[in-house]
Amino acid sequence: MNQPLSRRKFVAATAAGPAVVASGQNTKLALLGGAPVRSGSFPAWPRIDALDEKEWMTVLRDRKWFRGNGAQVGRFETAYAKLTGAGHCLATMNGTSALIVSLAALGVGPGDEVIVPPYTFVATINSVLMRNAVPVFVDSDIETSQIDARKIEAAITPRTRAIMPVHLGGSVADMDAVLAVARKRNIPVIEDACQSHLAEWRGKRAGTLGATGCFSFQVSKNLSSGEGGAVLANDPEIIERCYAFHNNGRGRKVDSYNFSYQLNGANLRMTEFQATLLLCGMTRLQEQAKMREQNAQYLTSMLRQIPGIAPAKMYEGCTRNAYHLYMLRYDKAAFAGIPRATFLKALGAEGVPASSGYSPLNKEPFLKNVLNSRGFQAVYSRDYIKAWESNNHCPANDRLCEEAVWLTQNVLLASRGEMEQIAEAVRKVQKQAVDLRKA
Repeated sequence: MNQPLSRRKFVAATAAGPAVVASGQNTKLALLGGAPVRSGSFPAWPRIDALDEKEWMTVLRDRKWFRGNGAQVGRFETAYAKLTGAGHCLATMNGTSALIVSLAALGVGPGDEVIVPPYTFVATINSVLMRNAVPVFVDSDIETSQIDARKIEAAITPRTRAIMPVHLGGSVADMDAVLAVARKRNIPVIEDACQSHLAEWRGKRAGTLGATGCFSFQVSKNLSSGEGGAVLANDPEIIERCYAFHNNGRGRKVDSYNFSYQLNGANLRMTEFQATLLLCGMTRLQEQAKMREQNAQYLTSMLRQIPGIAPAKMYEGCTRNAYHLYMLRYDKAAFAGIPRATFLKALGAEGVPASSGYSPLNKEPFLKNVLNSRGFQAVYSRDYIKAWESNNHCPANDRLCEEAVWLTQNVLLASRGEMEQIAEAVRKVQKQAVDLRKA
């Protein structure tokens, strides 16, 4: 773990097989030659069973692999809308395309701005740039790792076309504050719920509170089909615009042999195979979600007792956390000053692989390159771009990116005893941090 891991590589590294508890009393740090607290791997992900194989082979043999002549995508859309309580669901190729489809359906385009958080996966920002709009970053709430909704209104300008909060890690952004500003300013909200399947805000499912809600079913997600996505909406007109855009600009009721178009779009359709895996995965989703919640709550009860370890808080309105990530902050002052990278390396040696999370996305070089590209400069003046750059400061997020530590969702599918081992490993590193610093 000398090099930073991407989230997806980190998930793969922690999902190789079942965990095995190391025997014997552990005293000396494994990094210093002692025995680790645990050995082996955490539960593998994604999970499959006989149902997945049976249903997959049925679709394969039927040779109806396209949503136009198959039934699985439609079945999934109906089932996912029912599960979430949404009026309508549209299945898409992936989570990124769900975001792009939503932005297109709401008319976001050149000259527009979209409010976004700086602590998220790059797809949130890329979807805005793909519409030739500009992302405007609102700083993070360091206690929750979510967008600081109290700062959204100050970032709104006459160009603001949408607000896109991200329900990061399975928790939920402060939707009371987000929706209050959105209603006051008459700006639609696109919920990026790509990491938050079954999460809730005041008893309502994440993704059903805004104009649209977007989900990802990429292989690391709590509901997975390798790749896949979905858009939720309660307004039938919005979902029809989403459908047309994801289907090359063609609506549902157009004759398949009518090659005239009134709208632009792209082919962002889900396949029957993806939908089949999702329908199978949904049979296990609630049980897995309950296990993650219980293990996360137990782990938090132990970790919050360790000085220098601060599990991410949830807003009072978040009535269910999906725990795609278990997020915490690390204070090196409570660990003899050892850097986070050393802490992560020591923790990994004890059998607990952990990640440092995202870097400050608002500072990534691709943003400056895009905004200074020929296409963007044809729409946005140099003075506008300079002003955007001068306002692009997120100090709380900078600190969050220096302190964050993540465990992935498959870790929370392990046993209660393994949650105790995680806490034991953290305590062990803390007790011997001085020795580690000297090594």
